[in-house]
Amino acid sequence: MVNFEPISKDLMRQMNRSLVLNTIRLKGPISRTQIARVTGLSAATVSGLASELLDDDLILEPEEGVSSGGRRPVLITLNPSGGYVMGIKLMEDHLIAALTNLEANVIDSMNVPFNTTEPEDAINAIEYGVEHLLGKNEITLKKLFGVGVGMAGIVNQETGILRLSPIFGWQELPFGKMVQDKLHVPVYIDNDVNTVTLTEKWFGMARDIDHFLTVTIGRGVGLGIVSNGRLYRGRGGAGEFGHIVVDPNGDLCLCGKHGCLETFVADPNLLKRAKADIGDQVQSIDDLRTLALDGNPAAKAIYAQAGEVLGREIANLINVFDPQMIILTGEGVKARELFVEDMFEAIQSHTMPGMGPETTVYIDELEDLAWARGAAGLVLRAVFESPIFKEDYNNSW
Repeated sequence: MVNFEPISKDLMRQMNRSLVLNTIRLKGPISRTQIARVTGLSAATVSGLASELLDDDLILEPEEGVSSGGRRPVLITLNPSGGYVMGIKLMEDHLIAALTNLEANVIDSMNVPFNTTEPEDAINAIEYGVEHLLGKNEITLKKLFGVGVGMAGIVNQETGILRLSPIFGWQELPFGKMVQDKLHVPVYIDNDVNTVTLTEKWFGMARDIDHFLTVTIGRGVGLGIVSNGRLYRGRGGAGEFGHIVVDPNGDLCLCGKHGCLETFVADPNLLKRAKADIGDQVQSIDDLRTLALDGNPAAKAIYAQAGEVLGREIANLINVFDPQMIILTGEGVKARELFVEDMFEAIQSHTMPGMGPETTVYIDELEDLAWARGAAGLVLRAVFESPIFKEDYNNSW
C-alpha cells in the first residue's frame, strides 16, 4: 500500500509562487487578471504573490495595458536585474566565468588561468572570477543568487560530490561544498555536458523539444540526455557515452579500459594516431585538421574513420532512445567537414529501419562561453523550477 504525505501549506505557497513567477517570465508583460486566468489561481492569491515578488525585486510594473472599457490593467514583467547568477566552465588549466541576469543574458565574462590540478587552485580561481566580475559590475554578493559549475567527470549533482574526474585525477571530492564554503553563496555543480545540454534546452535549438540528446566531441566524448523535457542524470554518471567499448582489443583509454569510443573519436587520440601515421609534422589537433583540409590522405583517413565510428554509435543512441533530435557540439565539430559525410552514412546504415528519419541531427559549434552560460542555467533552474520537482536545492552540503 502506498502512503501519500499531504502537501503542506508552505509547499503549496511555494508552488503557487513559482507558478506565478514563471507565468510572468514566459508570458509577460501580463496583468494580474491574466495571470489568474492562465494559472487557475484566485485573484487574491495572485495579488498577494505578485506583491511578494515585487518586494523581492523579482518583477516590475513598468507599464499599463490597453483598457477594455474600465481602468487600464497594470502589466507585470520579470525584472532581469532582480538578481544575478554566475556560471563556470572548469577546464584543465583555466576556467570561463560568465555573469548573467535572470533572463540568462551574459552581462560579463572572463578567462581565469590556474597552473596545477590541485582542487584548491581551481577553487581559488573560481573565487577570483566571481569576485572580479561582481566588483567590476558593481553587484553586491546579496544580489548573487548562486554559482553553477560545469566540469568533466562523474558528478552527483544532488550531493555536490565529484565522484571521478579522469582529466583532473580527482575522486570522491566534495567539490560543491568546498566551493560553497569559499564563496558563501549557493553552489550547484554538474557534468559540463549536462550544462551545455541545459543551454540547448533553455536558449538553443531544443527549446521546444522534449526528447533530445546532446553529443559532445573534442577533448573527450560526452552525452546529455533530456527525456520528457527533463535532464536525466541517473545517479550522477549517466551519459558516459565516450566510455562505451567499441573494440575490447583497442587502445588503452584514460579510464583504464581498452577500445572506448574516445580512443577512436576524441582529439587527443586522433592526434596520437596522426603522430604515428604521419610523423612529427603533426604537433596539435589544429595541425592535423589543416593537413586534412589540404588533402593529406593519411590525415583525411583519420577523420573518416572517426566519423564512421561516431556515426555507428550515434545510430545506437537512436535505436535506444528514439530521440526527436540529436545535437552534436564541442570543439571537435570544428573539423566537421572532414568527418560529417562518413558520420551520416554510418547513422543511416546502422539505425533501425523506420527510426532514423524521425530523428534530426544538428551540428552546433558552441563556444566555451555558451558552456559557462549553461552552468549559470543550473542556478536559474533552482530559481524558477517548481519546488515539487526540486531534488536538493537547499544545498545543505
